[in-house]
Amino acid sequence: MQLTGAEIVIRCLQEEKVEHVFGYPGGSVLFIYDELFKQDQIKHVLVRHEQAAVHAADAYSRSSQKIGVCLVTSGPGVTNAVTGIATAYMDSVPMVVLTSQVPTAYIGQDAFQEADTVGITRPCVKHNFLVKDVRDLAATIKKAFFLAKTGRPGPVLVDIPKDITNQKCEFVYPKTIAMRSYNPIVKGHSGQIKKAVQLLLDAKRPMIYTGGGVILSDAADKLTKLVRMLGFPITQTLMGLGGYPGTDRQHLGMLGMHGTYEANMAMQHCDVLLAIGARFDDRVIGSPGHFSEVPRKIVHVDIDPSSISKRVKVDVPIVGNVPDVLDEIVKQLEAAEAKPDAKSLAAWWKDIEEWRGRNCLRYKQGDLIMPQYVVEKLYEVTGGDAFVASDVGQHQMWAAQYYKFDKPRRWINSGGLGTMGFGLPAAMGARFANPKATVACITGEGSVQMNIQELSTCKQFRLPIKIICLNNGYLGMVRQWQEMFHGNRYSESYVDALPDFVKLAEAYGHVGMRIDKPADVEGAFKEAFVKHKNELVFMDFRTNPTANVFPMIAAGRGLSEMILAEDL
Repeated sequence: MQLTGAEIVIRCLQEEKVEHVFGYPGGSVLFIYDELFKQDQIKHVLVRHEQAAVHAADAYSRSSQKIGVCLVTSGPGVTNAVTGIATAYMDSVPMVVLTSQVPTAYIGQDAFQEADTVGITRPCVKHNFLVKDVRDLAATIKKAFFLAKTGRPGPVLVDIPKDITNQKCEFVYPKTIAMRSYNPIVKGHSGQIKKAVQLLLDAKRPMIYTGGGVILSDAADKLTKLVRMLGFPITQTLMGLGGYPGTDRQHLGMLGMHGTYEANMAMQHCDVLLAIGARFDDRVIGSPGHFSEVPRKIVHVDIDPSSISKRVKVDVPIVGNVPDVLDEIVKQLEAAEAKPDAKSLAAWWKDIEEWRGRNCLRYKQGDLIMPQYVVEKLYEVTGGDAFVASDVGQHQMWAAQYYKFDKPRRWINSGGLGTMGFGLPAAMGARFANPKATVACITGEGSVQMNIQELSTCKQFRLPIKIICLNNGYLGMVRQWQEMFHGNRYSESYVDALPDFVKLAEAYGHVGMRIDKPADVEGAFKEAFVKHKNELVFMDFRTNPTANVFPMIAAGRGLSEMILAEDL
């Protein structure tokens, strides 16, 4: 069967059971768009900016077990997409990015809308390809999907010159792919797992610390079984929330720079630490030197060997797929005659409960709306069952602290890159992946304006997202740091030319609401989620402009060197 390159692209996506492609057309990619028009199996979502296409595909993947796909044109289409690609790369999100390129003969000639896509994206993709022969196209796309979802996941880019999309060849889509240089380890080393189990059984002050790897590998149920079997405390990173029920007593909350007092103290003072699908990054453990001052044995489980002992030296490295390793740990624990020392564990829990008694997340609700209160009310009204996308800043931290995620893949945020403008297109992607779900976007008046044009996409596709804008008139996290570490010099953090978000939402054809009083918060949520259930509602909450995120660990400080609200 002789097909054009453009037809081959569409057939490959159909073979991979792709349902949605997020994209924006342009000159070099028109042959592919022509083939999209001729079929109805794949639905194309026209965004209003290429960055939003990648964020939407990213969230589509994070909120489901599907691979997000986006399609952009050459030159500025690709460069606009780079921020989204880097966002997905930092958070290990499986995604396939299809980009078009100028005709093969024009490459390197500074042609109109030419960009070195392979060179530009090389640092922020798991792998990328430039297709130089139409006969290689199908196999290359198959490789892209295989690479994206196996091993440590990540975005894979396929750059396709325009002339390749118009040339013909026989279409054969490989059923399987074998790559000699790529064979990720799945099963953990049984000897290392045996050592890990013995350390867990001997521990007096054990701690379990998990990250996004648990979510990405769909290991939440297996993790929950292990934690409840052991009776150990557990903490999760920003990316790991939902991997273990946030409302469970054994869960100490998020750890790190804005983590809870009890989570950070337990992390710092444990004697055996089981780290699963996490990478000990700077926002989690603070200063590695301070963290290492307390002796402890560390077991580290990760699919990526380069993540192990990268920032913190570990005692028992286990390279493997998280679900497979957890299965083996549970199996060995069940077969072991010994059990964790109940007396020592009880004493450890007593210490933890004393730390928990500090109630580090308490705040005072006065005449002005406190942003924490808004998130708490959102949790109550949605029953904790919404998909929550967020932008980046104070509102992101409040969402992580006060919305208790009991299920995986419900919390969608940019962790590693910290990308403002992520929230709204991410909410779009989550809704397309979960068409019957409640989807909320928690954002700030600064972040939301970076991709606010996607309100147009939401109108076109009638996406009933609820946007919760915690509007404090500042770039809040910047202002907080300037207050605490720069002598209250608010250099360029004050946003003094804000639009009327209610009128702006209405201009796009949506519902706009402004909420100024604490007493109106709950009623506004009920109106948005009940009366306007099937409409997008932009909720502009005018919040206390001086509210800060606590606890907080200053840059370069250690986990036990937290600043609490009561300390100021």
